[in-house]
This record gives sequence, structure tokens and C-alpha cells, in this order.
Amino acid sequence: MSVFDPYIQKIEEYVEALCSKGRQIKLFEANLPINIEHNSNQGVILREDTYVELGNPEAGSSAFILFTDNPTLIKDGRITLIGPDIKESEGKSIPFGQILIVGGTTLNEKEHESLKYASFIGDQIEGYMVRSQTNNIWSRVSKDAAQKGFDFETLGKALISIYKLNNPKIEKMEVIFITSSKEDINQLNEIADQVKKITKEIVKENWKIKGYDIDCVFDCRSCQEKPVCDEIREVLKAKKKHPDSA
Repeated sequence: MSVFDPYIQKIEEYVEALCSKGRQIKLFEANLPINIEHNSNQGVILREDTYVELGNPEAGSSAFILFTDNPTLIKDGRITLIGPDIKESEGKSIPFGQILIVGGTTLNEKEHESLKYASFIGDQIEGYMVRSQTNNIWSRVSKDAAQKGFDFETLGKALISIYKLNNPKIEKMEVIFITSSKEDINQLNEIADQVKKITKEIVKENWKIKGYDIDCVFDCRSCQEKPVCDEIREVLKAKKKHPDSA
């Protein structure tokens, strides 16, 4: 049993609650109209080239990943959208929630950092740019991509493809997007805050196994504070070699 299994159930209850409130909901399965590989997205998507903006701080956003070693909890390939789709949001800045749920019988806490790092997709999705990302996500979809048919079905399928390609231990994966309202995002953030606490402890324990007691929730390769942490690690190494000099 994974530490996140109860939160997979919480997300299912969250979706069901929004359904009962009459939120617009779609389920997707389809091919991709855009490329997904490194250098697929060329450069920055400027405001004038933006079809829709997702998760602007004023609109509200939330993003996190859950994993389990019990793949039966996951409906593989399912993409759920709660709220308006991209084609219904031209010229708007809308709230954005993104929940990634992955499962594999051999997945455990040791894979957590690599799974979290995989969410930093960079230039791999044509016409989609992530402006900033920590526990929240702020992104843009280009006008060119929207004309090609880019929607949340596209984004979900792209994320599933990228994750499964980068981590063969992932057997099943599903994605949930929320664009319905800032109120719904705030409710989701109540779950996200709990997940964040668990994530922090997992990362902390993984670092302890490596011999470091560093309190951090980010993967080094995606963190702007890496030089600071590198310096701390060197200090810790020196103390281990020369404990009397501390």
C-alpha cells in the first residue's frame, strides 16, 4: 500500500462532489494532433500568441502527483475535465487544476523524486508552455496549437505518454483537469496541502538515506536554489570527514 492511496480516494470523492454540483465534466480518449518530444515547443509563447492562459495566480491553480503500487486503483488512460475546455476559453485566463495519478506494482517512495521531476515537461509539448511550476502551475496554449485542435484531451494524452516513456515502472496513469472555478481550485488545494506535507517527508527521508539531512521538496535538477544546496552538501561532507573541526 502506498502512502498516497487514501488521497487517490479523496480525489475520487472530490470529483464526485463536483459532479453532484452540476459541473461540466468530460472524459477523453483520442489521438494527438501535436508533437510530443524534446524541442517540440519552440521558445516562449508571448501574450499576443496565446489562445488561453491557465492557472494565472489571480485565477488560481493547483497541481500535484499521486502514486500507488496498486494499479487497480487507476483507470488507465482516463482523462477527466471538470469545467470548460480550451476551445471554449479563447482569449481568457482561467483557473487550472492538474492531478496526475500513476500506478505500478514496483513504484515506491524511492521513485517519488523522479516522478515529480517528470512533471517539468519543458519544451516537449508543441504549443504548450509552462511559465512557472511548483505545487501550482501557470501555463499557456498557443493560438497555432489551438487551431490544430489542442485541448485538454491532447494535454492529458501528452502527459501520459511522456510519463510512461520516462518511467517504465508506470503501468497505469490517469489525469484530472479542473477549470470550473477558483472556488473549486481552493477546495482542491485543501487536499494538495496534505499531499505537500507527505511529499516533504518523503523527500526528507530519501535525502537521509543518501546521508543528508536537508529539508526540501524540490528535485535538484529543477530547483533555482541548487547552488546553495550544493554548498550545504559540501559542508556536510567536510564535517563527516573532519567531525572535530565543526
